[in-house]
Amino acid sequence: MIIAKFILVIALGYFIGSIPFGVLIGRRFAKIDVRNYGSGKMGTTNVLRTVGKKAALLVAAADLLKGIIPVILAGLILKTDFMIVGNIGLGTIFGQVGAALAAIIGHTFPIFLRFRGGRGVATFFGGLIALCPIAGVFGAEILVISVGFTRFVSFGSIVGAIGTYAVLIPLTLFNGFPIIVLLYSLIGAVIILVMHRDNIIRLLRGKERKLGEKSNPENPAATI
Repeated sequence: MIIAKFILVIALGYFIGSIPFGVLIGRRFAKIDVRNYGSGKMGTTNVLRTVGKKAALLVAAADLLKGIIPVILAGLILKTDFMIVGNIGLGTIFGQVGAALAAIIGHTFPIFLRFRGGRGVATFFGGLIALCPIAGVFGAEILVISVGFTRFVSFGSIVGAIGTYAVLIPLTLFNGFPIIVLLYSLIGAVIILVMHRDNIIRLLRGKERKLGEKSNPENPAATI
């Protein structure tokens, strides 16, 4: 029964993460598939460039919720349940982290869009805010500040994810924060780095687009 609950919360996390809000909102506001423009992704930045600010805000909020809701549902489903694997007891927090990671995977490889999704940034921060609000808010602030100074959303996303992991290290070592949340931030940061590999190349070549620049159809030089 407990194993079934763990499987359930991970499956819910993946399916919630797979909901393609960027594509749905893009079609609702502009009757286009945003994946045919700019970076070919369905994240906030590409929606901002192709559809506009209002649509982008809605996508950002929806993608954050894709990380928050699975964590809340996992807590409600698992409650105080736990299972023993070897000498390790896996409780609610493990199920919540699993659900949050599954949501990121669902966003980046959504089953509803033949596994062609976004980069997982907002969903990562949504999950982190639900798991550890102080680290999530800190990382989001780093992201916003980095974007504000550089105008590169990809750079801000990478720095924000890495900064979140960095701040969780002392919180885990000296303040007793669950090490599984530190592991979540590490895995999430690695996923974000991998999903931004094309942006990193363009940043190094000085060809990355800045925030505010419009996208053209099938333009590979855009970001998130």
